[in-house]
This record gives sequence, structure tokens and C-alpha cells, in this order.
Amino acid sequence: MNKKILIIVAHTDDETLGCGSAIQWHNKQKDKVFAISFTNGVSSRININKSNIKSRLLASTQVSKYLKFNWVERYNFPDNELDKISTLEIAKIIENIKKRIKPNIIYTHHYSDLNVDHQKIFNATIAAFRPLKVSKFEEIRLMEVPSATDYGQKKNQSNFVPNVFLDSKKFYKKKIEALKLYKNEIKKYPNSRSIQGIINLMKYRGNQVGLGYAEAFEIFKKIIRK
Repeated sequence: MNKKILIIVAHTDDETLGCGSAIQWHNKQKDKVFAISFTNGVSSRININKSNIKSRLLASTQVSKYLKFNWVERYNFPDNELDKISTLEIAKIIENIKKRIKPNIIYTHHYSDLNVDHQKIFNATIAAFRPLKVSKFEEIRLMEVPSATDYGQKKNQSNFVPNVFLDSKKFYKKKIEALKLYKNEIKKYPNSRSIQGIINLMKYRGNQVGLGYAEAFEIFKKIIRK
């Protein structure tokens, strides 16, 4: 049976950085892929104006068409200040979308990410998808986002430990082309968010499991029903 996939991210571009290959894989399986984001991703920066916000929004639309997924909503909460918004408020939004989409698999941020918006979205997501009897989701997968997950190493706390690896040999080039549409978000090498840095990460994750390229995920919760 074809599945419904819901990607829940803080910022547009996180979906491509974290699971750009997975989106393509799900499309190949004829799954339906949906995504929601919560901030415009740029308003916290210095010398940002409405044109920068519009440009980021346009890029996210282009990426969704290129990778073939649907934005359910793109909210405009304060960028890099989601810690000022109650988890309950965000969880209620996610829960309403959960009822509309009824996803089988959810992708979202890892709890150890440095970015405070990522942390908030993780907490709100697991609150919205608490395993009630009426919930029908199968799995929550946590993804890694370069310059957020790798920057968030926390002493004496659990960091990102992947246990699912997606062979990205057939997908990584299209993922990179999609990321180039977010041209203002790409950094210069050797930053981990540079094109080469992202390719290096996919090679590293692939090498961990005997593949050329891979995207890695950590299963947070998996429910197997009769």
C-alpha cells in the first residue's frame, strides 16, 4: 500500500538538506510526500528585507516542484526564536495537519541539533504524535541537517546516532541540484553546509554501511501493528 509521508521542519531548505534523497525514494515507491515549515528562515539575520523572505519562499516552491512533494503549510513564526512560542501552540498546529494528512511515516529534526528552532519542532512533533489508540502512524525518523546536527554535540547527552541508511547513489545528484535553488543558504567550503561538505557527508554515511552515498536517519519510534 502506498504510504503518506509528512516532513516537519523549522525552515524551508531543512527538508532538502535532511531528506532530499528520501523524498525521491518515496516518490519512486509511489508514496505521497507532504511537508510543513514554521519560519521563513531568514528574518533573524542582519540587513534582511521582504525581498529576501520572498526569495526564500520562491526557492522552496521551486524545490517542491523539482523534488515532487507538496508544501501543506509554510508558517511565518519568528526565525531562530521558536523558543519564545509555546510547544503546545506548535503541537496543536502539527496535530491538526496530522488529522488532515494521516501520515504513515514522519521525518523531523533531531533533538540534539544546535538550532533552537529545530529543538522546538522536535518537541512539538513528538507531542503531536504521542501514541494514542487513534494514532495510526508507523514510524518517526529523525534526520541530520548540516551546520545544525553536527554543531550540536552535547556532552553527556545523546547525539545523532543513525540506524537507517538510504542508498543515495541514484538520488544525491538531484538532491544537490535542489539545494542549489536555495543558493543563499549554501556556504563556502569547508563549511558543512557547502555543496562539497554535503556530498562528503553523504559519502561518509555511505561508507559506514558499504555504500557510495547515503542519507542517514535515526528511528525515534516505530510501531508495528497486527
